[in-house]
Amino acid sequence: MIEVDARGLSCPQPVLLAKKAMEKSNTSFSVIVDNETAKQNVKRFMDSNGYKIEINASGEDYVLRASK
Repeated sequence: MIEVDARGLSCPQPVLLAKKAMEKSNTSFSVIVDNETAKQNVKRFMDSNGYKIEINASGEDYVLRASK
């Protein structure tokens, strides 16, 4: 599974990194973000591309796991 670390990046960078991960692995990938805005934007992107999303909080970070 591809894991993208997008902590410390402002939008739209986390969404662009999620898109690259999606292109490499069209079945599952995860994105780590460190703010609410990035979490919502990445989640919306995953939703719009038909992925099932699992979000886990890890300290101040969020791990979004996408799977088809």
